[in-house]
Amino acid sequence: MKEFNKDVKKIIWLVVGLFVLFLAIRYWAVIEGMVTLGIDAATPLLIGCVMAYVINILMNFYEKWYDRIFKVEVAKKVKRIVCIIFAFLSLGGILAFVVNMILPELINCIASFIRMIPDAVDWLVEFVGEERIYDYFPFLQGGFDFSTISTQIEELLKSVLNGVGGAVGSIVTVLTNVVSVIVSFVIGLIFSLYVLLDKEKLCAQAKQMVTTYLPKKSEKILYVTRVVNESFHSFIVGQVTEAVILGVLCIIGMTIFRFPYAVMIGVFIGFTALIPIAGAYIGAGVGAVLMLTTDPLLALEFLIFIVVLQQLEGNLIYPRVVGNSIGLPGIWVLTAITVGGGVLGIGGMLLAVPLAAAVYRLLREDMTRRQSKVTEHITDAPQTIVEENKAEEPQTVVEKVAEEVAEEVAEEVAEEVAEEVAEEVAEEVTPAKKRTRKSNKKTKAQ
Repeated sequence: MKEFNKDVKKIIWLVVGLFVLFLAIRYWAVIEGMVTLGIDAATPLLIGCVMAYVINILMNFYEKWYDRIFKVEVAKKVKRIVCIIFAFLSLGGILAFVVNMILPELINCIASFIRMIPDAVDWLVEFVGEERIYDYFPFLQGGFDFSTISTQIEELLKSVLNGVGGAVGSIVTVLTNVVSVIVSFVIGLIFSLYVLLDKEKLCAQAKQMVTTYLPKKSEKILYVTRVVNESFHSFIVGQVTEAVILGVLCIIGMTIFRFPYAVMIGVFIGFTALIPIAGAYIGAGVGAVLMLTTDPLLALEFLIFIVVLQQLEGNLIYPRVVGNSIGLPGIWVLTAITVGGGVLGIGGMLLAVPLAAAVYRLLREDMTRRQSKVTEHITDAPQTIVEENKAEEPQTVVEKVAEEVAEEVAEEVAEEVAEEVAEEVAEEVTPAKKRTRKSNKKTKAQ
């Protein structure tokens, strides 16, 4: 009867699952719209969670030093607030430093690049020939006047804006999007403050919910959560450390070889190096384009310098700083970056590596645990079987040992199955006992 009830439950769950799958396929557009709407609505909270997680790393660092410096009870009461303020100020200061180092030099590079356009066009006309170049670009005839071109572009834009009836609507849409981003950031900032102030309470509540509603799987769920948290924490700390080292080495190397824009390009490469593997090359590409404003040959020398520096960093620094911290081989790091970048862009690259590291660690530990069980059975095989059958063929001895190990494994599996069945029976019997007790009480009362 019990086996029949189990089979019925499995069939019911199978039918329900197939029905849900059918609804998902049939109304996919509606479900996708609802999911998108939910994600858009929860975007400020997601931003707040990401900010809280990153700030929490700095906050924990400051709290450790705070406990070492301040021993008074009054100071401990304001420890969390002080450390949160220092963490936000530190992150804001770092971002302000990066922007201040990159933006002014970048504007100067773009301005110099624009000033080079007239000379470049004149060189192109001389190289290709006036007749051929004027056939394709008639406005270049009579010399290149950048101010005239700017005026023509401005007039063209005015005519386009005057001819398009939805220009005002487009401006309103852009302003709305800008305001929406600002509001989402502010809400996320406020939400992150609440999360950081009550993080212990929130973690305890989440743990209580898991242990209450999923008592059988609570231990595994908490373990997986802990592994994922450690992977993300190690990845962020290691990646930031590696980016700082790479940026400093780039600045020192560019200064030694007398490359222009050493500080700006070094800071920019260090900032883009937060993206694993591909980030440094993105920064190098931007730096090479800026070098073109000075000397094309210098840009080629810069690219050679970056390739050598990246090889040094990839073979010596990255494996020791980041590779060991997340425990993920290089081939899987590259795979995670490729897949994550293809799905979610830069954000996918940043998420894929720690997630892949967590999955890799879980699979490795599970395989190690399973193999250790088999090894235990093999090593614990009774020596008496070997001693009693010394005179027989080795193949016969091996077969007998294998039979003994198989029996032990079967006994352990049977014990595990019996424990699971006992738990299920206890869960089914408990409500029945409660109903019986209630009916007995009612009978006695009557």
